[in-house]
Amino acid sequence: MNSNRVVVINTGGTIAMEENPTASGVGNANPAKLQSILSLVQTPVQVTMHHFLEKPSPHITLPDMYRLALRVQSELKQDSVTGVVITHGTDTLEETAYFLHLTIDSHKPVVLTGAMRSHNELGADGPRNLVQSIRVASDPNAQHRGTLIVFNDEIHSAEAVTKVHTHQTSTFQSPGKGPIGLIAKQKIHFFYSPQHHPLIPLTPPSADIVLIKAVADLDERWIQFAIDQQVDGIVIEALGQGNLPPKILPACQQAIQQNIPILLVSRCLEGRVEATYDYEGGGKQLAKQGFILYPDLQGQKARILLTLARSAQKNLPNYQPFFQK
Repeated sequence: MNSNRVVVINTGGTIAMEENPTASGVGNANPAKLQSILSLVQTPVQVTMHHFLEKPSPHITLPDMYRLALRVQSELKQDSVTGVVITHGTDTLEETAYFLHLTIDSHKPVVLTGAMRSHNELGADGPRNLVQSIRVASDPNAQHRGTLIVFNDEIHSAEAVTKVHTHQTSTFQSPGKGPIGLIAKQKIHFFYSPQHHPLIPLTPPSADIVLIKAVADLDERWIQFAIDQQVDGIVIEALGQGNLPPKILPACQQAIQQNIPILLVSRCLEGRVEATYDYEGGGKQLAKQGFILYPDLQGQKARILLTLARSAQKNLPNYQPFFQK
C-alpha cells in the first residue's frame, strides 16, 4: 500500500458550486467536478476523495464540526495517510479550522481550502487551491504545525487567519502575523511554526456560548438577556486592549457571580488584549473582577474556544487552563 496518501474530505462551499449564467446565481454542482481536479495533481502521492457534506458554509453547525473532527481523527490514525485536506465554504472556514486546530491530536497536517469563484467562473481559484493543499498535506515539513489554511499560494495557521474580503481570491489573511509559509512552483517554504494551543478533549459541543461586540454606549440589556437565557458563557469583542463601557459592568459581574464566564478579546484586527487601563471598565480592573482576557483571537474563534472548553469541563477551575497562552 502506498505509504504517502492524502485524504480529501469535501464539505461543500463555492469550490463545489457552479455559476448559472441564466439565473445569475451560484449553486451546487455535480461532486464529480471536484473529483476531476485530482487529475491536475503532479505530486507523487495517492489521493482519495470522500464527499462528507454538501453545505454552503453558513449552514455549517458546531455538531457538523464535531463529526468532521471525528472523521479527520479516524483518517489520520491510518498509517498510510500522510495528511488530510478539507474543502469548505469560505464564510465559516476559519471557525471549522480553529475547531480542528484545538481538538485534533496528531502531528500529521490537516489543511482546509476552498474557493472564492466557482469552477466555471473566469479565473476559478478552486482547482489551484485544492492542488496546492494536497502538496502541503503531503509535505513532511507541514507536520507538527496544527491545522492549516491554504489559499492563493499562501499557508496560514488556523489560529491567526481570518476572511478579510467579500470576493477577492486573496481574502484569507493573518493580520499582524502574516502567512506561515508560501507555495512556489518547485518547493513549499515554511517561515515559522505557529504557537501550539493546549489541546481540548474532543467532546460533543454542548455549551451555549453567545458572542457580543462592544460598541460605544453598549446597553447592558444584551448581557442581561444572555444571563436570562442561562447561557454557558459570553464572549465580548471588547474595545482596544480589552476595555468595556462602564454601564454594562453590573450585568457582567452578575454573570460572573453566576458562574457564567466572560471571555474578552479585542474587536481590533491587530494587537493584543492586555490588563493595561486602570479605570472603570479598563482591562486591568476587569482582570481583577474575574473576566478572562485572551490576548489575540477574533471573537468568532473565541466562541469556538469557550464552547469547547465548557463542553469538556463545566467546572471553572477545570477549564480555565485552556485559556493559558
